[in-house]
Amino acid sequence: MDRLSQDYLKRANIRLEVLEVFYSKGDYADVVREAQEVVELVLKAVLRNAGIDVPKIHDVSRILEKYKDLLPEEIRKNLKRIAQISKRLRKERELSFYGAEDFIPLDDC
Repeated sequence: MDRLSQDYLKRANIRLEVLEVFYSKGDYADVVREAQEVVELVLKAVLRNAGIDVPKIHDVSRILEKYKDLLPEEIRKNLKRIAQISKRLRKERELSFYGAEDFIPLDDC
């Protein structure tokens, strides 16, 4: 595993720890946002480890599906679910970060 992939995994682990703080404070919008970043970083580490160029996008599910034959067996077995999670969190991240007229992220904290 290259140094950048290792960095992605280290930063993902740090974000996992931060999730607990946001959750304990009832800041669910930032839980979603950080959870999406955890998934994104881990999946990008997987792609890099397989020798695949990592695009600068938040949801890499299409890239995973395109290169599934190069991925580890465990990822391939769970690819459908992994892709669903990545897509869903990318969508929810946007609302959680920016909010909307009818959704203010910290209103219920």
